[in-house]
Amino acid sequence: MQTTLTTRPKGAAARPPRHARHARRGPATGRRNWPAGLAGWLWLAVVIVPIYWIVITSFKSQSTYYATNPLVPSGEPTLRNYQLVIESDFPLYFLNSLITTVGAVVPAVVISFMAAFAIVRGGSGRFLRSVNGLFLMGLAIPLQATIIPVYLIIIRLQLYDSLLALILPSIAFAIPLSVLVLSNFIRDVPRELFESMRMDGATEWMTLWRLAFPLTRPAVVTVSIYNALTIWNGFLLPLILTQSPDKRTLPLALWTFQGQYSVNVPAVLASVVLTTMPILLLYVVGRRQLVSGLTVGFSK
Repeated sequence: MQTTLTTRPKGAAARPPRHARHARRGPATGRRNWPAGLAGWLWLAVVIVPIYWIVITSFKSQSTYYATNPLVPSGEPTLRNYQLVIESDFPLYFLNSLITTVGAVVPAVVISFMAAFAIVRGGSGRFLRSVNGLFLMGLAIPLQATIIPVYLIIIRLQLYDSLLALILPSIAFAIPLSVLVLSNFIRDVPRELFESMRMDGATEWMTLWRLAFPLTRPAVVTVSIYNALTIWNGFLLPLILTQSPDKRTLPLALWTFQGQYSVNVPAVLASVVLTTMPILLLYVVGRRQLVSGLTVGFSK
């Protein structure tokens, strides 16, 4: 019986086991990315410092604002600026912004949801493809490029200097992005669920509200918050399409806090804080569904 022995050459190094090689690579892959971390902290400072300055300045008197360091809180904070804002026409401007935002967001989301459902469930017909392409074209047209035609249409409809003149264009410009996000969500609903509803005798209208709407609720919340934020902070439409002081919205009304020779900066910043509170509250309430909707909707 003959046995053959294979001997490793003397100059060859022993090859480490597979798990040892992976263990050796571990520290390199787990190394911290210091440049990215530093960039993140710098960006956080860029965002936080202006917010901090706005809040602390809103509690300063006008004389204290001009006499002290802008980044140092006042030793004697005051609510006089908030009292001045509330005693002015701020409640009226707040109501105008609320009516404009709710009056535009609700119809825009309802119309967009039904349009997205029709595009997804209507098959691949030429008409529906054309409608979908028309909505997508709306994403490429900025508001500034159409402000003159919008102004002329509002004048022709005799809606100038009214809240309806702000609501109708806001609905039109909110629909394209809403249709895009909602249609992506509806496409993710399994076809078997739609077929099951149809076999149970449900109409398309029942399927729309009893099946598609509950399953796409994160997308509905996403587009609602996004559109509310855009319309609430809108400045161009109120500037062009309104004239009377009682039709001003909050962004346009910030210009009213001016003295004869200078701007009352603490009062303006107090109005800014009060203006952002509703949107901040809306974000806190729908934060989880907003992040989920943006992550899924825009990643498709």
